[in-house]
Amino acid sequence: MIRIAQVILLVLAGPLAAQDLTLPTGARQLSERVSPLDSYDMPTGPFDGGTLPVRQVEGRVERFTWRVQSGSSTTLQLLAPLREQITAQGYDIMFECAAKACGGFDFRFATEVVPTPDMYVAIQDYRFLAATRGEDVLSLLVSRNPPSGYIQMIRVTPVDAPAPPPLVIEETVENSGGLLSALAQNGHVILDDLNFRTGEITLGDGPFASLAQIAGYLADNPGTRLALVGHTDDTGALDANISVSTGRAQAVRARLIEAYGVSGDRIEARGIGYLAPLTSNATPEGRDLNRRVEAVLLVN
Repeated sequence: MIRIAQVILLVLAGPLAAQDLTLPTGARQLSERVSPLDSYDMPTGPFDGGTLPVRQVEGRVERFTWRVQSGSSTTLQLLAPLREQITAQGYDIMFECAAKACGGFDFRFATEVVPTPDMYVAIQDYRFLAATRGEDVLSLLVSRNPPSGYIQMIRVTPVDAPAPPPLVIEETVENSGGLLSALAQNGHVILDDLNFRTGEITLGDGPFASLAQIAGYLADNPGTRLALVGHTDDTGALDANISVSTGRAQAVRARLIEAYGVSGDRIEARGIGYLAPLTSNATPEGRDLNRRVEAVLLVN
């Protein structure tokens, strides 16, 4: 049986009830910023050549970002399921646009965006949505830098309203799709929910859904072996980057052995530094994407 994790976000739909907002499998929350009293200039139309029309709203402002495994999904494919869910919760869509129709470069830099590396916006490949429900307002900004997609949500509620519950990420076990399908189809997959301290090889505390899935896959396929391959950006010398990337791959291997009971002879760890980038290292976003650990399927 294939095991994967489905990520569910619980968002308040009323004073006493919650609704589910489901993100794509493998979603990783990158940031959460909550201001008890703040303001947000929410775009209400496209950039018109001179100014960006906005509605200034005040209250409790929450800003969240996530990175998802987008694969070949378009920004519309990422946004559409989220749009359906917020309308089902009673929100009315007041404005929605795609990159060029929004105003392209001008809209992107006139609207609020969480700073990199927590949010990435491709000038020609993003979508924006603004919605209201009574005094509550909510915006979604979606973009891509394949193989990753990025989602930003800003939510504003009145200061004197009951405080909405925090967004809670729950992991449940399902039987299809996601990371393991990509591993079987492509022979390798990025474990993009892992985190390491900058410049260090120590793996975060977790838990990490990708490692649970990998361990389950190895348990269900006893003849299979994997290589864990660490990658870095191009900052610093190659030898130092190979050392860091190898250490990170070894840390992931150790976690699979110690926490999930995977046999050490089923997984090996290697690092290749900056020799196989996903994208250009010329931007902070690119360097963030290039720092990664991949699982590679080995043929026995």
